[in-house]
Amino acid sequence: MLEPLRQGLPPLDPAAVSNAASCALPARFEAVGEARGFARKTLGQWDVGDRFDDICLVVSELVTNALRHGLSSHDAPCPVDRHPFVRLHLMHWTGRLVCAVRDPSREGPVAGEADDFAAESGRGLFLVDSFADGWGWQPLNGALGGKVVWALFRLHTPAE
Repeated sequence: MLEPLRQGLPPLDPAAVSNAASCALPARFEAVGEARGFARKTLGQWDVGDRFDDICLVVSELVTNALRHGLSSHDAPCPVDRHPFVRLHLMHWTGRLVCAVRDPSREGPVAGEADDFAAESGRGLFLVDSFADGWGWQPLNGALGGKVVWALFRLHTPAE
């Protein structure tokens, strides 16, 4: 999972990951609440300082986008214990955190119009861009396929 994240991110030493957690999410929109609860519980155990709410918001947006745009209506159900449709990963290094969401689509995320604040949808990636310190996506090869969309958060240390 770290290999695609290293492409396009500042160098990260996989051995330096201090905490990592992931959860499989079912292909239904209630999974957004499940992802948010998982993130809140996980981040509550880690020292993410004042970025807690930003990370939770971005988790919600990335999972929503994965469910809305990363799943097509013709995808056959896949047992959660094999390869779930959507998977949330949180990886914590000293000074930074990466939130990554995997889905089965190889198509890149498409941002809506950032200035259309009256729209009911389409602002997810605008919010991700606004609250994260960086974000991107990478197609995945191999048995899993699909893509991973990630967001990077710099965490403030007490000395900052």
